[in-house]
Amino acid sequence: MLQFKRALFAGIILFSSACSEQTVLPSDIATVPAVVETDNVGTIGDDAADDPAIWRNPEDPSQSLIIGTDKKAGLHVYDLFGKQKSFLAAEAVNNVDLRTIGETILVGASDRADPEQPRLALYTLDSDKAALNPLTNIPVGTGEAYGFCFGMLGADELRAFIVTKEGGVIDMSITLSGGTASAEVKRMFKLETQPEGCVVDDRTGMLYVGEENVGIWAFNLNQDNPAAVRFAVLKAGELTADVEGLALAPEGATGGYLLASSQGDNSYAIYDLESGQFRARFAVEDGDIDTTSDTDGIDMMLGDFGPDYPGGIFVAQDGDNGDGTQNFKFLSWDAIRRSLNL
Repeated sequence: MLQFKRALFAGIILFSSACSEQTVLPSDIATVPAVVETDNVGTIGDDAADDPAIWRNPEDPSQSLIIGTDKKAGLHVYDLFGKQKSFLAAEAVNNVDLRTIGETILVGASDRADPEQPRLALYTLDSDKAALNPLTNIPVGTGEAYGFCFGMLGADELRAFIVTKEGGVIDMSITLSGGTASAEVKRMFKLETQPEGCVVDDRTGMLYVGEENVGIWAFNLNQDNPAAVRFAVLKAGELTADVEGLALAPEGATGGYLLASSQGDNSYAIYDLESGQFRARFAVEDGDIDTTSDTDGIDMMLGDFGPDYPGGIFVAQDGDNGDGTQNFKFLSWDAIRRSLNL
């Protein structure tokens, strides 16, 4: 099992590994209880669980599904009670996202099996069986695949973005036809140091990317050659390195919130999408279900997900679940908003 030491000096928590002996939360932070935690991923004694993606069942929201990666083993599919419904082995998938295109629930993941050749792994989700089916695996660009997200440009152009450890962001156009999929690299962006988390606001065409030791950048995908625009920076009491997963809670035509995993202080930062202003931060309460620490990936989706999540669901990876394995926690968006007066 990975050994983890945490020192507290001048109010800054320093981390040396992905697992901790005791989670330390800032004393001034609001906490929100988790409703559910998932079954543990299969990899024991290693940093394994990483990133979630949410599929909302439009006909019966209580039957929605959560996909979570075990970056050492494959992809888990969970129900809203956190119970594993299926598992698909995959060598080294890291981040995951999904989009519904017509009748197809398309799932994508960054495949980092080859540290010099990023690959885009594509699957379809059979919602009736709560199971993933492999579709294709496509090599793109150079470097080590790390972050991943989908985005829509306009009403019908599906794009996929692989973020590499070397700072590259590979923008691809995805085509589905006759049960197959293809990808065409359109352009590449570059950040100076290692990024990972990314998310696209389909309403505005803005791509947000977290540079782990710097902050969050925004790219306007509607431009031919979008420049990186600083959206948020590391700041005590707001966002602490590493910046990890990103997620959106959109409201109206352009409003809502960007959520970021502030891994260094075991919290989640919330920013106003229109102004970029920091609004609040929260952590998972350490109660009947334990808190989260060292969170990598997060996801967020608004809408009715049944009585436990009437306004939306927030999912966070837990880097230290206390028994040598990792898992994911589910929170109610309504509870988060009430706690933070959003």
